[in-house]
Amino acid sequence: MTPTQPPRRRSLLPLLLLACLVLAGCGGASAGGGSGSGRAAAPGTGDGTAVKGASTTRAASTTRTASTTRTASTTRTASTTRTGATTRTGATTRAGAQAGPRFRGEIVRGGDAVRSRVRHSWRRGCPVGPGELRLLRADYWGFDRRVHQGELIVHRDHARRILVVLGKLFKAGYPIQRLRLVDAYRADDDRSMAANNTSGFNCRRVSGSSSWSEHAFGRAIDLNPLRNPWVTRGGRVSPPAGRPYANRARRAAGMIHANDLVVRAFAAAGWRWGGYWSGSKDYQHFSSTGR
Repeated sequence: MTPTQPPRRRSLLPLLLLACLVLAGCGGASAGGGSGSGRAAAPGTGDGTAVKGASTTRAASTTRTASTTRTASTTRTASTTRTGATTRTGATTRAGAQAGPRFRGEIVRGGDAVRSRVRHSWRRGCPVGPGELRLLRADYWGFDRRVHQGELIVHRDHARRILVVLGKLFKAGYPIQRLRLVDAYRADDDRSMAANNTSGFNCRRVSGSSSWSEHAFGRAIDLNPLRNPWVTRGGRVSPPAGRPYANRARRAAGMIHANDLVVRAFAAAGWRWGGYWSGSKDYQHFSSTGR
């Protein structure tokens, strides 16, 4: 029995060694797998990070693009707003430069609008009745360079055209010292002229004549009479204080000269200037008949 025991031990040793190697191999495989899994996970994590990084980059790029777009949009909007504001301001400036204060004028309606205002300048027997006349209210530039509102009475057939004339004079900045109804002077033409008052209707005769003046029909206007006096052939000047302005070579505010803006404005309405008369000159006088 003794001689056979060593062979059994010898046969067990290789088996144990083989089993040990097998176990070691499995452990190595397991470790290798774990290690491989760990190594595989790292690239996976790296790829994941790269993907997230790419995603983040794209997101950031998108954000920056959107931000840029919004900024550009904002810039364009701001630019547009500024441009629009400049345009509006420019338009306002140009309008102000061209127009300044707006002319306001009206033909006053109502049956008593004239009748109550001609208590001195109209009476029974005049060539026209109050119903044929019209009261105009209109802005004008004074000699003080301020805007005033005045009144004028003319025949109804000429009211609208004369309102247009007054608007043209206002736009041109032509100064009028006063624009009051002659009734403010109790229909005294001499007093009205001495005040350099511009007036229209006045039921009176031609000076030194029995004929009705064109003013009695409401179809004549005397404009700044002191600065534009009536000058006879013999050298008489009316009003007398207007003598310094009988020299028509002179230039002063409110004076009227041949073919100037005042003469042209009335001519466009069909009215003619007394400064063109032969003989005596009535530089203040405009009428629809030329008389």
